[in-house]
Amino acid sequence: MRIMHWIPVLFIFFPIVKSTAQQKKYVIHTVAFYNFENLFDTINDPDTFDEEWTPKGLQRWTYDKYEKKLGNLARVLSEIGSAENSDSPTFIGGCEIENRGVLEDLVKQPKLIEKDYGIIHYDSPDKRGIDVALLYQKAKFQPTSYNNIPLYIYKEGAITNENSKASFEEKTDDELQISTKSYRVYTRDQLLVTGFLDGEEINIIVNHWPSRSGGEKKSSPFREAAAALNRKIIDSLQRINPNAKVITLGDLNDGPYNKSVKIGLGAKAKKSDVLPLGIYNPFEEMAKKGFGTIAYRDAWDVFDQIMVSETLIQTDYTSFRYWKAGIYNKAFLIQTSGQYKGYPLRHSTTEIGFSDHFPVYIYLIKEKK
Repeated sequence: MRIMHWIPVLFIFFPIVKSTAQQKKYVIHTVAFYNFENLFDTINDPDTFDEEWTPKGLQRWTYDKYEKKLGNLARVLSEIGSAENSDSPTFIGGCEIENRGVLEDLVKQPKLIEKDYGIIHYDSPDKRGIDVALLYQKAKFQPTSYNNIPLYIYKEGAITNENSKASFEEKTDDELQISTKSYRVYTRDQLLVTGFLDGEEINIIVNHWPSRSGGEKKSSPFREAAAALNRKIIDSLQRINPNAKVITLGDLNDGPYNKSVKIGLGAKAKKSDVLPLGIYNPFEEMAKKGFGTIAYRDAWDVFDQIMVSETLIQTDYTSFRYWKAGIYNKAFLIQTSGQYKGYPLRHSTTEIGFSDHFPVYIYLIKEKK
């Protein structure tokens, strides 16, 4: 696997030197996303399928293990994007979160508590009880509105793996849950948060699209529906304000090249191809170069992505713009031995790891006045 490295610059303010101009200073903010992979507490919730994550469940999920998991996640979150910004991310989108309580425990961890993260979270209809959420530094971002937008999708009959070809996409803990009465596929809502970052309005959408359980092809319509909903949210924001700055991020369970992202969202890999009201996806070029956020059978893919509206890739840095993106895949996050050497170091029955995904991030910058 290729490991991405960035050259350190400065901290909150950093210079960019041009031969034809004086040295300028810029404000920098990191926007991150991380799949927390099964962030469950130890308490059995009778309304969800979380029995596995209890002291007597399959994972033997004790309080000590839970605390270790929280500490591991806090370490990662505090360091994402540190190559260019010594401060922890201003925004952290997350998924596979059981409830608000686990987030309250997470932001109180020693490595995060001083950052005073706020929490925006809703319980979703996912039957495993895993949700999306946004953490934000209260001193830097002031939310003005937030809402969970449900994804209604239906399947006539259950998806099964019978007689289907084994693939990366089918081996997952994230099995699709389908109602036997209505055939609704219960999945995660999409979280829309709007607020002000240093006086500028920013819109962030947090996603965890339906899994590939049952196979990529059979389950693709569900992710295409998620993309359509995402595009509808973006369109609604742009109808109100054609200059809206929108960031959509999450675990999409599709790569940047898949139909959901390329057609459903209309995301472009090159800035020059992005039209007004369009979407730029910096992670498509990373995927083409062989980088990845998740692996199976030595095949890497970029399911975790952060995309931005055209308004964030303009070249006038008097307001916030996208600068660059990365995959945070430091050595301590990587399995060092055994069958899965080189893969993300995830939780097992013998080791409390981090996640089966690497986190991703982008930087927003603005010229300091």
